[in-house]
Amino acid sequence: MRASANQRTNSAPSRRVAPARNPTAEKLLVAASELMIERNSLEISLSDLAQKSGVNAALVKYHFGNKEGLLLALLARDAQAEVADLEYLLAQPITATEKLKLHIAGIINAYYRFPYLNRLIHLLLHESDAKSANEVSRFFIKPLFDFQRRLLDEGVASGEFRKVDPVLFYTSLIGSCDHLFHGRNAISRATGVGDVTDEVRRKYIDHMTALILGGMVKQPDTKRSIKA
Repeated sequence: MRASANQRTNSAPSRRVAPARNPTAEKLLVAASELMIERNSLEISLSDLAQKSGVNAALVKYHFGNKEGLLLALLARDAQAEVADLEYLLAQPITATEKLKLHIAGIINAYYRFPYLNRLIHLLLHESDAKSANEVSRFFIKPLFDFQRRLLDEGVASGEFRKVDPVLFYTSLIGSCDHLFHGRNAISRATGVGDVTDEVRRKYIDHMTALILGGMVKQPDTKRSIKA
């Protein structure tokens, strides 16, 4: 795992996990998001945040408890709309196959908007305290995994999908996004590819849709009985 980006104190105040509504807190969240995207890194300091947002760094402690609290609130903010869309998609009167196509595109688009997303999740799960890890699981990982499990079950019940382990599916889709958006530097050195542009995003959606559906969607039985 990568080096920790947070600078925790031994006795941090309790953190507020819900996305901030206070304008000053929102400025700090926007600044944190923009800095991590610009640098392709979670390594941002409180002075960086103050300079980017125009807000006194001491207000991080006031609104979020500490830097880890700010990162947790940022993830909650970014995850909120994505998780809300899952139930809406599941309720649509379209086939499970079409829902899966939209879900794959939605996940890749979310990582394109927030390329730090998976690194932030891993940081808060593995390099933070148990309270942060439990919160990440509650408001992001569990709803996403539950949605995927229900969608896979729906596709199997309708005869569209072969049975797929939901844990392996989650790992495949989320892992593929992590490697494209975080592992891009390693690929660049080996192949000379550039940044993740909008064209790359669109091509990756097409690629992952074909790859995943090609292994999951049942093909119609084209065998015809031969009359003697």
